[in-house]
Amino acid sequence: MTGRKLSKDVYWWAALLCGPLFWAGLWLAGVDIQSPDRFLLYWERFLLVILIYPLLEEIVFRGALQGWLLERGLTAAWGGISTANLLTSLVFTALHFIYHPPFWAAAVFLPSLVFGFFRDRYQRLTSAIALHVFYNAGYALLYMRF
Repeated sequence: MTGRKLSKDVYWWAALLCGPLFWAGLWLAGVDIQSPDRFLLYWERFLLVILIYPLLEEIVFRGALQGWLLERGLTAAWGGISTANLLTSLVFTALHFIYHPPFWAAAVFLPSLVFGFFRDRYQRLTSAIALHVFYNAGYALLYMRF
């Protein structure tokens, strides 16, 4: 994936716009969010939520799991969402129920589909990682108490 190709992708721009729209919805709803990593220092939480978690999660879920499922032929797609992406997103969401309240765990399903869509579209992790970092950064900077 080249930056030039990505910058001309209307789906990329739509995915970027979804982040601020979601954050605005949280604000309008008066949602108050607490960090599950309250015991860490500010900069440690900041790095974990904005950089480390997105990087590791994309490597494990979109890189390893979704890649493995695609290699096994789960490429059938509906609206650009592959079976591999759907299954990966279900696992990704299910595992978020361990550390997050039900609403927040369920809320990761749609972004997960978006990350998987770009992983499939460009056959690389860079766009999925970039979106995940962007989504987490907005969420953390606007709503989490560090």
